[in-house]
Amino acid sequence: MLTIEEISARLEIQQILTEYSTAVDSQQFEDLDRVFTADARIDYSATGGIVGDLAEVKAWLAQVLPAFSAYCHLVGNHDIRVDGDAATTRSLCLNPMQTPDNSTFLLGLWYSDTWILTDDGWRITTRTLERCFDKLI
Repeated sequence: MLTIEEISARLEIQQILTEYSTAVDSQQFEDLDRVFTADARIDYSATGGIVGDLAEVKAWLAQVLPAFSAYCHLVGNHDIRVDGDAATTRSLCLNPMQTPDNSTFLLGLWYSDTWILTDDGWRITTRTLERCFDKLI
């Protein structure tokens, strides 16, 4: 049976996962400071992106995402494992991205994250993308 603390941790982690998608989809990249630790390591290489720290990733997102006319993240199927002040998650993301010529690229991927409970709440310390599929539709 889940404890109240674990239920709370799971809900807080799900909220942070939503805040990640909202920050990226609205191009409010500074909001990612509430998602990741300052020293987080983020690996987007499975989808052709960079591997870097939070500052590098925010700059990269600001550079590459304007090439798409529209995109959004739908994140679910959260596998959340809480162990005291640490946690791991694996979440499915469906990410349609529309190009300026109105083609749509549908990307399916998994976010594999490690977490730590900080004084400001749960934060991601590492994120690794795993490619599931991609399709031009």
